[in-house]
Amino acid sequence: MPENEELTPALTEGACSIEVPLNAEEISAFCKYAEMLRERNKVMNLTNIVDDQGIAMRHFVDSLTIVPYIREEQKKKGKEDLTIIDVGTGAGFPGIPVKVKLPKLQLILMDSLQKRINFLEDVASEIGLSGVTTIHSRAEDAGRNKRYREKYDIATARAVAALPVLCEYCLPFVKVGGVFLAMKGKVEEELKDATKAIAMLGGTIEKTDTFTLPGTDMNRAVVVIRKVRPTPPQYPRQAGKPSKSPLGM
Repeated sequence: MPENEELTPALTEGACSIEVPLNAEEISAFCKYAEMLRERNKVMNLTNIVDDQGIAMRHFVDSLTIVPYIREEQKKKGKEDLTIIDVGTGAGFPGIPVKVKLPKLQLILMDSLQKRINFLEDVASEIGLSGVTTIHSRAEDAGRNKRYREKYDIATARAVAALPVLCEYCLPFVKVGGVFLAMKGKVEEELKDATKAIAMLGGTIEKTDTFTLPGTDMNRAVVVIRKVRPTPPQYPRQAGKPSKSPLGM
């Protein structure tokens, strides 16, 4: 059986159920991406999900759940070429799936591992994505660097850390007026813990949407955090600090 035989129907159905339908060209890009993911995963640790259904739903469709929020930002700002930084992107989620669907976005993929950065550059080249930049860095280091600090319309990250920690990694990258889209599993407890940290970092929670990922029993949440004032210069703290002692706790 060809490797992507189950991927296409699962992806097509899943994308329709979150109201982000995909055309044939986009499906073809996702199939190539899945093949590269599986192939490279044999020699480096990118994911422990390698079956068609899993890749389609838990990587691709899950990533695409933030597309409506990005479209909202594009409308608000009156332009499609917004800059979006995917912090701790790993194997490219959610950044690359989002870019496949919204090709005018300027995508920045940040990861601390050079091998993963090489893989992401290969994927972007292979599936013909232009306007993709990679940054090899830890979030705490890049967030203090003037080249990257408060430079992006949107930051996103998928379940990299607990919400107070994630906000310290990501909010420093967002321009005032921009937004951080935090992708989480269960989030109720973390929201309580994060409120103080978000305020300290210059953000405010605009809304939280919770849902079940289609075709699975997995709880998902998207937390929309608006940047309302600059992040104080002492944040993010140096590497390792945010996770060891989360802000506001």
